[in-house]
Amino acid sequence: MKICVMTLGCKVNKYESDALIERLNLSGYQTTDKLEPADVYVINTCAVTSEAEKKSRQMIARCKKFNKSAKFFICGCASQKNAEQFLDKDVEVVCGTAGKIKICDFIDKIAAGKGKKNVKKIEKLPLEYEDDMLAKQSRIRAYIKIQDGCNNFCTYCIIPYLRGRSRSRGIISILNEVGNLGDDVKEIVLTGIDVSDYKIDGEKGLLTLMEEVDKFGKRLRLSSMEDTLVDESFVEGLSDLEYFMPHFHLSLQSGSDGVLKRMNRHYTASQFLDSVKLIRKYFPFAGITTDVIVGFPGESEEEFEQTVEFVKQAKFSQLHIFQYSQREGTVASKLYKDLPPQIKQERYERLEKINEKLKEAFIKKNKWGIVLVEEKVGDYYVGYTENYIRCYIKSKNDITNELVFVKICKPYQDGAKAKIKEIMK
Repeated sequence: MKICVMTLGCKVNKYESDALIERLNLSGYQTTDKLEPADVYVINTCAVTSEAEKKSRQMIARCKKFNKSAKFFICGCASQKNAEQFLDKDVEVVCGTAGKIKICDFIDKIAAGKGKKNVKKIEKLPLEYEDDMLAKQSRIRAYIKIQDGCNNFCTYCIIPYLRGRSRSRGIISILNEVGNLGDDVKEIVLTGIDVSDYKIDGEKGLLTLMEEVDKFGKRLRLSSMEDTLVDESFVEGLSDLEYFMPHFHLSLQSGSDGVLKRMNRHYTASQFLDSVKLIRKYFPFAGITTDVIVGFPGESEEEFEQTVEFVKQAKFSQLHIFQYSQREGTVASKLYKDLPPQIKQERYERLEKINEKLKEAFIKKNKWGIVLVEEKVGDYYVGYTENYIRCYIKSKNDITNELVFVKICKPYQDGAKAKIKEIMK
């Protein structure tokens, strides 16, 4: 039996899908994470925006084009939010975010001819970290899940209601997984729904964890962080790590204090800017990327302009811009009236033009870098510098999974062209 596991959404979902694949492989099934003909499709859904939820539903139709008689198993945030939207699509089982690994048990029953259709199995969200999903890392860059859930309850966000409260994975479990990574894995990314809230024995523990992971001698990154994590002791501690890569994805959302307050974000624009300055004090060439939501309910033209001026002042290396998506069940959907879509689109386009200039300026600021080459795309070998510039490199030899010292030449596509100066040992 061939099983295809399709993933929508975040790196946490991808890690959990890889864990499902590992468990299915151990049971003797043939698996793939590519969209291709299969007997069974597992769709790990996303609900961070209404568009993501729509794509999760559409994935069933896309898979049916390969096999109309295939069996479908649904899990993830979109099915946690609304299982019924999938039950009417001729599926076998719909699970949520908790107990995802049990999807494999349902597949075993189907394989044995004992399964039922349209089974709804939405479990109660756990209070402790579910440490029953372990992904086999077969990529050059390994994502290690260290945390789940979120306590922030931003007014626009549905995820805390679908993932539950913040809970941290035990440090021994994390270090065991890191210790079992193969030599081909040269970079580790610590990921979670809110990694900033990682705790050890109930106390802040992210820096302690990173100090231990740093000892394994692999490049080390954080997937993202909250402004509330950034203080002198934390950033100074990162600067003492030998293998930490200076890329900070620091989520902003808005440069307007009024909008931040309505979003229930726990900082002001000036506090956030102080965090950016602190990072650059210790990491002058750090890549600092961020998320920005445009068109939040009630966002005035003046408030949008405050965001525009803020991102220019902060000189981010890249913006990830989203148009506000109203999510049923969030505080914002109950309290605030949505803005017209044309206003959101216009603001998105204006900010995207600024984003292109910021990216170009950051690339031109950087002259050199050490790139971990991950893949070949067309005529170029592609990978990322320490501060997360995507570099396109030509080479007569296969340099995949090599660390190369490069000269950064000029902006190109979503990154920069670069020339090899030395292949590092």
